[in-house]
Amino acid sequence: MKLAKMMLVLIGSGLIASAAQAQESGTLKKIKDSGQITLGVRDSSIPFSYLDDKQSYQGYSIDICMKIVTSIQKELGLTSLNVKMNPVTSATRIPLMANGTVDLECGSTTNNTERQKQVAFAPTTFVTANRLLAKKSAGIKTLADMKGKALVSTSGTSNLKQFVTLNGEQNLGMNIMTAKDHAEAFLMVETGRAVAFGMDDILLASLAASSKAPADYSITTEALSTEPYGIMLRREDPAFKKSVDTAVTNLFKSGEINRIYAKWFQSPIPPKGINLNIPMSEQLKGVIAKPTDSGDPADYAMVSAKK
Repeated sequence: MKLAKMMLVLIGSGLIASAAQAQESGTLKKIKDSGQITLGVRDSSIPFSYLDDKQSYQGYSIDICMKIVTSIQKELGLTSLNVKMNPVTSATRIPLMANGTVDLECGSTTNNTERQKQVAFAPTTFVTANRLLAKKSAGIKTLADMKGKALVSTSGTSNLKQFVTLNGEQNLGMNIMTAKDHAEAFLMVETGRAVAFGMDDILLASLAASSKAPADYSITTEALSTEPYGIMLRREDPAFKKSVDTAVTNLFKSGEINRIYAKWFQSPIPPKGINLNIPMSEQLKGVIAKPTDSGDPADYAMVSAKK
């Protein structure tokens, strides 16, 4: 009986030690020990995360991430916290998150159930849709208009995967090409190497508005999918996720998210001082009222600011 009790005590002690060790080995400990947090940032995801004319990273997602950084610094009791900006692409962002190179990915990444098997997401901070951008002269109104034509999308994106699937399902015979980033994909349409660029509508609108001839382009009204964006972080690190989620939720509750949104979507932004003039969607208003990290598009199709 004494032996059994002793074994239970040892097992219990082992479980407590394992739990403590697991928490100590997480991202919060890494940040506290190093005095540094690494943000994964994008070069051309306007206005979420991009390089301005001074080669400085700017954007809506970066502003949100910096609020998270401030919250984590306070939580850890650090007098200072160095922020390192580490460039990522659509293709490298998940591997660099998984291997510990970056701690938060501050870009324009869609949260979906497939990606949740590899990474975790903070509560959704933007909701967009997959559409097509083409020159007005091409007459592209729907995906069906792209039959037999060249379409480009960015490598490593959920958009590209959807277009490959739809191409087969609808027997469109499109020549689907890939670009390393959004800027290169837009350039392919601009120079006539592709008829259309398939991507999230907000990114398409931003690239067109920043181009040499914004009036030359149009974006289809046909929404091919719903794309909820979220700040990405590592899976199976509940302590860090709780810290990040709390920071984002507090940003929503305080109303500060409205100021950040207005700064990037309803005001002139660098480097050209263009105002995108995009009002906040009802889906995003609903998410701000009731935060969610769901990767199911159906949850956003139904969400409303009145809920």
